[in-house]
Amino acid sequence: MAHTPESSARLVAETPTARPGAVADAPADPGLHRGLSKRHIMFIALGTAIGTGLFYGSAGGIQTAGPGVILSFAIAGLAVFLVMRALGEMAMREPVSGSFAAYASRYLGPYAGYLTGWTFVFELAVVIVADTFAITKYMELWFPAVPAWAWVAATIVVIGLINLIHVGNFGEVEFWLSLIKVLAIVAMIFGGVILMFLGAQADDGTTAGLHNLWSHGGFLPMGFAGVIAALTIVTFSFGGIETLGVAAGEAKDPEEALPKAINTVPVRILLFYVGTMVVIMSLMSWQSIDGSASPFVQIFDKLGVPFAPHLLNFVVLTAAVSAINACIYASGRLLYAMAQDGQAPRAFTRVNRGGVPWLSVAVMLVVMVLGAILITVNGDLFGVVAGVASFAVILTWAMILLSHLTMRRRMTAAGEPVPSFAMPGGVLGTAFGLLFVAVVAVGMAVNPESRQALLIGLAWTAVLTLAWFVTGVRTSAAVHDRTGVLPTVPPRDASEH
Repeated sequence: MAHTPESSARLVAETPTARPGAVADAPADPGLHRGLSKRHIMFIALGTAIGTGLFYGSAGGIQTAGPGVILSFAIAGLAVFLVMRALGEMAMREPVSGSFAAYASRYLGPYAGYLTGWTFVFELAVVIVADTFAITKYMELWFPAVPAWAWVAATIVVIGLINLIHVGNFGEVEFWLSLIKVLAIVAMIFGGVILMFLGAQADDGTTAGLHNLWSHGGFLPMGFAGVIAALTIVTFSFGGIETLGVAAGEAKDPEEALPKAINTVPVRILLFYVGTMVVIMSLMSWQSIDGSASPFVQIFDKLGVPFAPHLLNFVVLTAAVSAINACIYASGRLLYAMAQDGQAPRAFTRVNRGGVPWLSVAVMLVVMVLGAILITVNGDLFGVVAGVASFAVILTWAMILLSHLTMRRRMTAAGEPVPSFAMPGGVLGTAFGLLFVAVVAVGMAVNPESRQALLIGLAWTAVLTLAWFVTGVRTSAAVHDRTGVLPTVPPRDASEH
């Protein structure tokens, strides 16, 4: 339904979050449980930021921009931080499981929430497909004779058991999986620095050192155009980090957990993305990275470091499982909230005894199967899959930023002060985020290799729009639209811990 200026002002005035810095005291949702601690929230933020995009997909970014991909990660990292601060500011006011889809519905209208929610679910589905494909590639190192479908089946069983029992189980598993990734990356960076000081040599005679960043065609061998072109691939690496906003709806103490998790984003990006890229491309020529395996495994293998390739293969495998785990969690919670808003089938509101929306989890497990079959039949589709995910990411980010901008305008109209956990730079920060989205979109349009992914994304948007008008979703969303106080999930009883 459309919001007039008068109704918009009334919504702000009627919302309990009108007091500065407060978290919404909304009607309880009896389905989901608040089972995520501060420790879980922190590592969910880590888990969704470190996955196949970094460990496997970064090879494409290196091939596109050479060492210049370091700049691509830094630019995208700044955009990620701004998006997360915008989302965090909204989540601090209303920590709901519907997260940015619910915020888009409230501030931009039901269609925007519908488009944002389904596009994010689409993004997560595509990321799950990419991670599933990566798992089959990783396992080839150890078991080349075992068919890919066997690893897909094993992954489905493990992920299904984790996500169908209780949200606390998801948080605990994600904590340990993310901890493995973090410790491994830190160890790899230190190990790489040591190899540089020792002057280790690769099997092609290249000596490890920072000089490799500019000795093979310069730091920007493809020019700044290569940096822009790599943004499409790099953006895929950050896909799913918005899960932190979804997790806010099930956080026990969102007012304390969210700011800490979001404010660590710059440090994580500098360490896990920029830091690892500097080390990786300092160890040997960037031209030797061919994308046949994870760049991390490939480089340490060529350097002849004992057991390192196998150890790193275990780490990247863990990263892929962790990313799938987080994506399935987020998609389930989002579909649950959208179904309550009439933007998805009501069947997605069904939960089991553990408060888990089991149907959406089952649907995503089926997506794993279909996606794995598709990519196994045509292994060259990984690049297209990554590009489609990037489209979904920038559309989701654009909606988050636009929702935040509209929220700020309503706050100003209602005479509310700027909250303590506010977007850095205010409107300018939001503008930079939207500029980044536009640059990536234009880059996808002019680059022949990513244009197909852009067209697929636009077709997805067209299908969603058609469904909005034809299937009755528009009417259902108007009936169930939560335009007043958005509900939060209730806290768990002490007996549930």
